[in-house]
Amino acid sequence: MAFQEIKVPENASIAQKGLAWVDSRFPLSKMFKEHMSEYYAPKNFNFWYFFGSLAIVVLVIQIVTGIFLVMNYKPDAAKAFDSVEYIMREVPWGWLIRYMHSTGASMFFVVVYLHMFRGLIYGSYQKPRELIWIFGCSIFLLLMAEAFFGYLLPWGQMSYWGAQVIVNLFAAIPLIGPDLALWLRGDYVVGDATLNRFFSFHVIALPLVLVGLVAAHIIALHEVGSNNPDGIDIKNNLDATGKPVDGIPFHPYYSVHDIMGLGVFLMIFAAIVFFAPEMGGYFLEANNFIPADPLQTPSHIAPVWYFTPFYSMLRATTTPFLIPLWILCALVLGLVIKNAKDVRIKGACAAILVALALGFFLFDAKFWGVVIMGGSVVILFFLPWLDKSPVRSIRYRPDFHKYIYGAFIISFVILGYLGIKPPSPIFEKISQICTIYYLAFFFAMPWWSKMGTFKPVPDRVNFVAH
Repeated sequence: MAFQEIKVPENASIAQKGLAWVDSRFPLSKMFKEHMSEYYAPKNFNFWYFFGSLAIVVLVIQIVTGIFLVMNYKPDAAKAFDSVEYIMREVPWGWLIRYMHSTGASMFFVVVYLHMFRGLIYGSYQKPRELIWIFGCSIFLLLMAEAFFGYLLPWGQMSYWGAQVIVNLFAAIPLIGPDLALWLRGDYVVGDATLNRFFSFHVIALPLVLVGLVAAHIIALHEVGSNNPDGIDIKNNLDATGKPVDGIPFHPYYSVHDIMGLGVFLMIFAAIVFFAPEMGGYFLEANNFIPADPLQTPSHIAPVWYFTPFYSMLRATTTPFLIPLWILCALVLGLVIKNAKDVRIKGACAAILVALALGFFLFDAKFWGVVIMGGSVVILFFLPWLDKSPVRSIRYRPDFHKYIYGAFIISFVILGYLGIKPPSPIFEKISQICTIYYLAFFFAMPWWSKMGTFKPVPDRVNFVAH
């Protein structure tokens, strides 16, 4: 098709002429209409729907502050710590940029965890939104990698030893583990080569992939439409013009709505940055204000708070713990064998059960701890197929489902808290109980999610004008 210039009246304003010139060469107005002014979102969005847009805001904060930090940061083991101190003390407003970046890292995980929680309770991962959920879980996994690589860059005492511990975990993987750990470090010890590798991943590689995944996440969302607290597809109820009767244009209604949430968030963010940037050692550890010393191991090594639930699962996996873990796997696979009609599925489950039994004896607990820690994140990807509930929203599920979800959240918070604390026998037992519950929540979901009496789902969303 031949190029055609969009025509505007001769008396049109300069802005109109400029927009027409751009639209002739780039679909700016079309994209704005598709994703903003003519994208219909449900009328009944509530508090939980703030966190998606807030995650985008924090991503922008991290990218912008990261650019300015890189200008003065030296990715050199002999200069990294001093360069961070130089930024804090000598660069104009450098302390503010550093604290915005460190606070932004924690707040990123706060809003992402809350965003994922909303998706969990309202069933935002169910058909046709499976791909949105997969993109979201990929973003979460990439955020963890991004935070891990950035954790070493200050070259403080806790950064150094935390990275040392986490990298050494990869060595527990049979056959490829030692080579994988060596590749991550770039040397036989955490040193200058490691710092340069982590810097490259943190600053260049992962942010590019992260931005691409966020764009894919939003595009997929706008293709199938947003979920809502009632779990009703508003596209099923259209008016004479083909517009959802229970929907409103995202702009200006929800763009203004999100600005209100953004204002509250920025006040909280600013309060932390200016008055409590360390947050009692949870956002910035005291040991990270001490230069890294390879010859002096800290008394207690713990990652940043957003890693601690998974770190707690790792520490909970001891040799005696492998027995109840195998029992859990045996119960789940036994249920699959009992209910499966295909002989091949029965045989595969039996083979997996035997392989697990042998694996628990052949491989040490450290390896299975790494498997559980990684598997606890990977299993989130399969949530759309694990949940067999006939309804999406927690509003219309049986009451006992709410207790199951509540216990899951409590166990996750407990795991996060115990991951910060030094290990002890009583904490170990509590962590093991919470780990079993975390895994059982997902493994048994195909059965408990469809049990009970479900409430009737209305044809229209429940909405009361403010």
